Amino acid sequence: MLGLIADDDIRHAIAHAVHSDDIDPEPPVRRLHLGPDRSGNMLEVVTLHFDDGGVLAIHAMKMTKQYWRLLKGHRND
Repeated sequence: MLGLIADDDIRHAIAHAVHSDDIDPEPPVRRLHLGPDRSGNMLEVVTLHFDDGGVLAIHAMKMTKQYWRLLKGHRND
């Protein structure tokens, strides 16, 4: 499973996100979540939110440098 993010880590990152924002408001809403996996490593996760209440994670990876600026109080070195 090289390079894959475990489902439990994705759920943890979403549940404990330090930043979440809609990046496309058109249905289904696309939302960016920045949060830690179960080991504390920051992830970027993108989810789709459907009108029926369903949620689908379509992107999950180690958080890239471009998103550090969104986190309050963090310097982008």
